[in-house]
Amino acid sequence: MPESAADGRTWLLSGPGSSYAVHVTEADELVHLHWGPRLTLADAEALAERPLPDYWPFESPLDGREEYPVEGGARFVRPALSVRTAGRRGTEWTFGGHEVVGDELRLRFLDGGLAVTLHYRMRGDVVERRATLRNEGDEPLELLRADSATWTLPDRDGWRLSQLHGRWAAESRLTRSPLTYGEKVIGSRRGHTGHQHLPWIALDTDATEERGEVYGCALGWSGSWRIAVAQLPDARVQITGGAGYDDSGLLRLAAGESFTTPVFAGLWTDAGFGGASRAWHAYQRAYVIPDADRDRPVLFNSWEATYFDISEEQQAALARRAADIGVELFVVDDGWFGARTGDHAGLGDWRPNPDRFPQGLKPLADQVHALGMQFGIWVEPEMVNPDSDLYRAHPDWVQFQPGRQRTELRNQLVLNLAREDVQEYLWHQLDTLLSSAPIDYVKWDFNRCFTDAGWPDDPYPQRLWVDHVRALYALLDRLRAAHPGVAFESCSGGGGRIDLGVMSRTDQVWTSDNTDPLDRLAIQHGFSQIHPARVMAAWVTDSPNTQLNSRVSSLRFRFVSAMAGVLGIGGDLSEWTEGELAEARRWVGLYKEIRPLVQHGDLHRLRPPEGGLSAVQYVRGGETVVLAWLQAQRYGEPVPSLRLRGLDPTASYECLETGEVHRGAVLLHHGLRTGLRGDLDATVIRLRRI
Repeated sequence: MPESAADGRTWLLSGPGSSYAVHVTEADELVHLHWGPRLTLADAEALAERPLPDYWPFESPLDGREEYPVEGGARFVRPALSVRTAGRRGTEWTFGGHEVVGDELRLRFLDGGLAVTLHYRMRGDVVERRATLRNEGDEPLELLRADSATWTLPDRDGWRLSQLHGRWAAESRLTRSPLTYGEKVIGSRRGHTGHQHLPWIALDTDATEERGEVYGCALGWSGSWRIAVAQLPDARVQITGGAGYDDSGLLRLAAGESFTTPVFAGLWTDAGFGGASRAWHAYQRAYVIPDADRDRPVLFNSWEATYFDISEEQQAALARRAADIGVELFVVDDGWFGARTGDHAGLGDWRPNPDRFPQGLKPLADQVHALGMQFGIWVEPEMVNPDSDLYRAHPDWVQFQPGRQRTELRNQLVLNLAREDVQEYLWHQLDTLLSSAPIDYVKWDFNRCFTDAGWPDDPYPQRLWVDHVRALYALLDRLRAAHPGVAFESCSGGGGRIDLGVMSRTDQVWTSDNTDPLDRLAIQHGFSQIHPARVMAAWVTDSPNTQLNSRVSSLRFRFVSAMAGVLGIGGDLSEWTEGELAEARRWVGLYKEIRPLVQHGDLHRLRPPEGGLSAVQYVRGGETVVLAWLQAQRYGEPVPSLRLRGLDPTASYECLETGEVHRGAVLLHHGLRTGLRGDLDATVIRLRRI
């Protein structure tokens, strides 16, 4: 629970290992006091008594110390809030009081008709921050910029910035670099989270995987976004982030209207990058991911097996093979609806193709259920093909600029989901679809970026950037409430929409369209910096990998790579030999045994995918499992040993693969040597406390 000092102007939030403190000065300036190791309220009050430095006239005493910088006055840092009303810009607020609602601290500030409420909540050692802007006046006001939070770091030398960058089929790659003076800005101006950056950063000075201070921030927004990391002239560091990429206009608020920003969460730990990851994972499993305590099933997806050339009989045949190797969820991908024989037609017409499914999806779903599996489908509701019944009836329902060409990417346009009529159409189509057959799972895709983001009939058309995302969230929430047994996966041409916002409404995410098992090791390594294996979908597909790079890899390597997350299979099972099917059956069986550890355990990254040997370890209770991959071996080098983490150093553990007994602080050597030799390029090793 938040603690408040007697003066009603100093507050402290504390988690198991960290604290966060803020203070309102007598001049009603909100200043940051502390973010780091646990301290007492008395400690926070002592920090509040320290005067601000006197830098004026060429620097501001508030810069680098203000908790939520606003535009106007003696400030020169990037503002978190920029407001325009009645022909003027800027904010001059006064403190309007505070309240504690449940476990949330709310600080209220007033500037004429604008009311600003800053929200704080501590969950574990993760601080959730957001802001609510409300127009309590009579005149409309314009939010040019409304960030969720600004984070202030303590004075340190030699900050280093970690981020996840990439592109389509190469997402979530980790990079670290020294932070220099000025600003480093990452984000997306594409209308969705984007393949180019995940909305997460971390800063440290000398942390290792298991030791040292790490500060991390993650934004929960699935549209365009921006995070700016600034090292100021006095070497102080601030991180500001929120929805929208630039300051050209976010929303217009009429009298009585309000806007609440997405959550921008922050975490401090002194347990290194691995400790930070485990804290982020625990936070998401406890507070973000729906039904996170449930195991995600092993799935088969038909895309790479059949592409658009599908039929009910063909899918049923694949379902029988999938069930035979232990698959628990069978998913029909693109091509089941409308005139969808390729990517040129059908998007928007969410009715089963009568030639391919003459009686709808129910007969196939019933067959799949009879085989003991769940049934799922692929959809892309936010898109439309010009060659579709929907577009022919409503060409004005897409985003477009008047007098400009409508840009088609992948032969499709983006529906203007900010429109209420579009929202109602999609609700009716998807609700009808989910009611027409026993569907258990929906893969929700988004295969192109915003380009012509116009709305000619609206008086403030730029609001579609925000309102599209808010409408997406509302539609997902409505569908989940109406169909509580249906699970949803977020996909955007792979990893183009992965963030805490969409993750709070979906059960798993499609990590990347790249299913090459070697490439996936680096992608999954980066993904694991912030998100848990419980949501990380990973497929075993055919070799050579004709979808991407034609690389040949063993079935063993492909399975062990995919078993590090939510296991899926996407190969053409009709072409697999009996030997391959038998081997797949063994791997699926093994995955089901270790699934509770992988999906719910604590992750330890033992060796990154940078050299010959890469390995991860999952620990849950008295059990642990190690997944290891031998990427390359030169000059007869022996397989190196691994020091395991997270075990009881006083206990003994039996290796289930070799029967050997090890102490808790072990160098795992023999199990690796026997599991990685000759053509054995990947292995799974399990240990149990005895």
